[in-house]
Amino acid sequence: MTTGKPDSAGESANTETEQATDKTTNKAAKAPSSGGSLLKSSSIVSVLTLLSRVLGLVRDVVVAQYFGTRIDPFLVAFKIPNFFRRLFAEGAFSVAFVPVLSEYRTQRTLADVQMLVSRVSGALGLSILGLTVVALLFADYLPWLFAPGFAQDPAKFALTGDLLRITFPYLLFIALTAFAAGVLNSYGRFAVPAFTPVLLNVTLISVTLFGTDWFDEPLFALAWGVFFAGLIQLLFQLPFLLRLRLLVMPVYDRKDEGVQRIVKLMIPALFGVSVSQINLLLDTVLASFLESGSVSWLYYADRLNNLPLGIFAIAIGVVILPSLSSKHSANDTGSFAKTLDWALRMVLLLAVPAALALMVLAKPLMATIFYHGEMTAYDVEQMSVALQAYASGLLAFMLIKVLAPGFYARQDTKTPVKIGIQAMVVNMVFNLLLVFSFAHVGLAMATAISSYFNAVMLYWVLRREGVLSHQAGWLGFGCKLLLANGVMVGLIYWLMGDAAVWLDITSSQRIVQMAILVIAGAGAYAVTLIAAGLRPRHLKGSLFN
Repeated sequence: MTTGKPDSAGESANTETEQATDKTTNKAAKAPSSGGSLLKSSSIVSVLTLLSRVLGLVRDVVVAQYFGTRIDPFLVAFKIPNFFRRLFAEGAFSVAFVPVLSEYRTQRTLADVQMLVSRVSGALGLSILGLTVVALLFADYLPWLFAPGFAQDPAKFALTGDLLRITFPYLLFIALTAFAAGVLNSYGRFAVPAFTPVLLNVTLISVTLFGTDWFDEPLFALAWGVFFAGLIQLLFQLPFLLRLRLLVMPVYDRKDEGVQRIVKLMIPALFGVSVSQINLLLDTVLASFLESGSVSWLYYADRLNNLPLGIFAIAIGVVILPSLSSKHSANDTGSFAKTLDWALRMVLLLAVPAALALMVLAKPLMATIFYHGEMTAYDVEQMSVALQAYASGLLAFMLIKVLAPGFYARQDTKTPVKIGIQAMVVNMVFNLLLVFSFAHVGLAMATAISSYFNAVMLYWVLRREGVLSHQAGWLGFGCKLLLANGVMVGLIYWLMGDAAVWLDITSSQRIVQMAILVIAGAGAYAVTLIAAGLRPRHLKGSLFN
């Protein structure tokens, strides 16, 4: 059990047997690199992420049925630590840490990797702990920054601060969880990090169903659920680090070479990798000034839009980052370009039908999932139009997830940050242009527009630098995609009927009809692709013939 301090630099001269073991361990744990391995790995992550997202949807349904749109204070109190999580843990930290760890893993010994893990976990843990302490001290004032519109309702504003004191420590637990996930992903252990979010959803579902009666204000049950869910997720991953001999004692050493390199890469990435989260946060700020319930409408619409994003694009992005990092370290530019090309085709194959289906079926979906309990027909209508706006940008959201690793794997975080800042400015401009005419829907539209700007700029720079070069077969692939999506949209639009009728039928009727639509649409899409000549073997490599 490697729970103590790793060997120091002066003690890292192992015996020949230990060196051989280190090299064997590193070699065996290399991230997948071939098209087939990438497809297999991304499929595993997608399946487990699907489980997490489905449970997340169940969580949202349970919470929405119990609280309706009264949940606004909790959503803001949960969004604040989540914002910092994506900024410092899953966002900038991950894209800086994974390439450096991949380099250590392929070029150095296990003792060196252990030392890096120890120093980085110490630096990350202490930094996040300091941020958490400051946030707890100023919890009453943070809502002024993230939801200033709540100040119009003093009770709502005060409740948000009280909830934040409970939810913010989640950041410390989940940051260390994301750190552990980065280590596991770098060693090709994708399943455990992909499964971990399931624990959050199970915890929040449980506290909603069984814990709300313990509190005078039921929202406190959700806040404590978030706190304990973060701790559970961290503890769950530790045994798997132990198996890799990387469960080491955190040590704070800001002068460590690896730590300094990661910090240097993180600073510009703070905006670049998390620009979509910053945009969503700006939406929350503006939405807090709008009609009561606007924060909830945007939240539920974004959650549903994120279902395909999390299942497909994030899974592909997680898998290709370690692979691209290894190819860059090996100076294999040809395979690097082919991997990016494969990722782009996979995203288009999955994102286009998902976006079109969400836009066409927005109201039936929202009615089927959320039209229960405290949710009203008016809420369904407002969430539906927000979903259509978000879904129009789904392709861009997913493209960003696979284009950005093309920079981070080469340890280039400056270019994405420049593009990210530009996209954030575009988002703010369109927020102000659209919010007065379209209210919360305008905020979702602005997010979609800025995301397309971000994706197009990332793509253009990768092409200009010669990092991304398209393989043969794009014309044929595009034609098959266009045909299959046309058939799918035509069929589901015909089967759907009048969307307004979905509010008048029973819940069981909505579920049955939605199941028919989903199965028919997915079936039509797949059958058309196969009839047009696309075969599963084409998805395993970089060429689509």
